[in-house]
Amino acid sequence: MNCNRCDGEAVMHAAYSGAHLCEDHFLESVDKRVRRRIRRDDLVPRDATPENPQTWVIGLSGGKDSVVLTQILSETFAEDPRIELVCLTIHEGIEGYRDESLAACLELTEDLDIRHEVVSYEDEFDVRMDHVVEDDPENMAACAYCGVFRRDLLEKYADCFGADLMLTGHNLDDEAQTALMNFLEGDVSQIAKHFDASLGPLDERRDQDNFVPRAKPLRDIPEKEVALYAHLRDLPAHITECPHSSEAYRGEIQQLLYGLEENHPGTRHSIISGYEELAGIIADRYDEDGDDADLQACTECGSTTTRAVCRKCSLLESIHAV
Repeated sequence: MNCNRCDGEAVMHAAYSGAHLCEDHFLESVDKRVRRRIRRDDLVPRDATPENPQTWVIGLSGGKDSVVLTQILSETFAEDPRIELVCLTIHEGIEGYRDESLAACLELTEDLDIRHEVVSYEDEFDVRMDHVVEDDPENMAACAYCGVFRRDLLEKYADCFGADLMLTGHNLDDEAQTALMNFLEGDVSQIAKHFDASLGPLDERRDQDNFVPRAKPLRDIPEKEVALYAHLRDLPAHITECPHSSEAYRGEIQQLLYGLEENHPGTRHSIISGYEELAGIIADRYDEDGDDADLQACTECGSTTTRAVCRKCSLLESIHAV
């Protein structure tokens, strides 16, 4: 099958759009969609100038999504004095797995000449995920511990670096899975929090004093297209699943969406489109009704939380008590 735009051989068929694209036009298509999302979400504020530059922190894990995001952002803003990119890699303490992905991060950031910072659970919390999984004091999936610790460090160091924006490599599949999980779990408050944290108007989120606003420039790109982009560009991505990954429920949702997308192309885009609109309505209702818990400083670490002791500190107490 030839490319819809030239006589070249197609390397990708997007059933949701009917497009057959050759390598060059496929890469161009991904670049355009990411840059369009940057414009639509107003990631570059009007008051950004060379004298008043923006600092963007990228959560770089070394996986395909964050590597592709970093590559595109670097090529987009390398010559733009209004934007300074900083990559932040978090080492969870998983033997072999994170060491290999860290090598990919180092190779990429050195090649792109981007500032790269590495922090670890061991240095910050005196824990390693390999040991947490063995002891499991809260009887939870490994991802539940890891997600809390990772979010805490992303927030902490984004703030330390004076970040104006924190960017993550969540793709279309990730976002559709999260949306569907929130619906199926009936977690209305989580839908509102999701909207306020990363989907709502960025100008409103920039006004919040407690958190660095987040953005997801890859959220229009399907996961397989991200992987293909990384392969065709020969990017140093470490494409291996975490050995402690145990999000069984998300895995079921992922397989469900694969089947729906196969039989009904465009399902993921439709889910996200409807979810964002409904999430905005739900978030507005929560704001009007005052249902959000009051934010306060954790009595242990001082981070912003809705409880006396934040979830991170509660988990660390359980882990260190073993």
